[in-house]
Amino acid sequence: MFGFSKNSPEKAPASEAPTLAEATNTAAPASWRHRLKSGLSRTRAQLGGKVKFIFSRGKVDDELLEELEAVLLTSDVGLDATRHLLNQLKARAKRDKLATPEAIQKALSDAMYELLQPLEEALDPASHRPFIIMIAGVNGAGKTTSIGKLAKHFQAQGLSVLLAAGDTFRAAAREQLQTWGERNNVTVIAQQSGDSAAVIFDAIAAAKARGIDIVLADTAGRLPTQLHLMDEIAKVRRVIQKADPSGPHETLLVLDATFGQNTLQQVIAFDKAIKVSGLVLTKLDGTAKGGVVAAIARQCPKPVRFIGVGEGIDDLRPFHARDFVDALFE
Repeated sequence: MFGFSKNSPEKAPASEAPTLAEATNTAAPASWRHRLKSGLSRTRAQLGGKVKFIFSRGKVDDELLEELEAVLLTSDVGLDATRHLLNQLKARAKRDKLATPEAIQKALSDAMYELLQPLEEALDPASHRPFIIMIAGVNGAGKTTSIGKLAKHFQAQGLSVLLAAGDTFRAAAREQLQTWGERNNVTVIAQQSGDSAAVIFDAIAAAKARGIDIVLADTAGRLPTQLHLMDEIAKVRRVIQKADPSGPHETLLVLDATFGQNTLQQVIAFDKAIKVSGLVLTKLDGTAKGGVVAAIARQCPKPVRFIGVGEGIDDLRPFHARDFVDALFE
């Protein structure tokens, strides 16, 4: 039997009391830019802090470029993006005659912004109703938690949301999603066992019948090397298209930032199977590898729809390149 939560999917649901983790994150009022800067502190210490020291000589020479290359690579910026940034810095130094640490750092910051800015592309859920978002990722990347936070994000925009518990392999994943549904006062469609595609198909039908704005469809975590599971998730996408020929309207791949360069292979593999249209980068607060966003921009550019820098329900927000770069270098 399919299970439906008893919560009504109204457009302006009452917010449930926050968990201890959320209360800790939101006890003191702070802007998103402040939380972003705090969340990126490890990457900033690895990248921004060392960059300032390197630039203290106030001259762009071979020694500076060599040291900067090492710092960028250890921040998981990647070889391709590192070479691109170094070439940009050399060109700007020659053109603008950079002669102070501040000017050199600004030149690098501007080059990083120009590299990341094309990844800044907001979702347009108004284009379809229901707007079907299929969510995928490896085990432990933070898919289910991200779905709960996304539900809250869309509700804040006045949109109604329905959750599809498409991870039928793990009872814990289904229970976790149902918990998020209760906290956000959102309907969850689930099945104790069986076919993931069938659950999502039913969820889309329910969303159409109820006039729901957003369907967030969870899927089971899987590794790109598990070819039979990659074939299965491709089937889920085909079933979504049977339920709604225009869907899925967004296919989000959730990436754990602590994986660094390994996330690139995930993007490539999942894109081949399900045509990834956007990324969610989680756990940036737990790693010094935040530079991987630059590697993504050069090697497998996909819009970074959201980034996560904490456990709080409001710590997953749309990606803005300028805010991100400023948090790395300020």
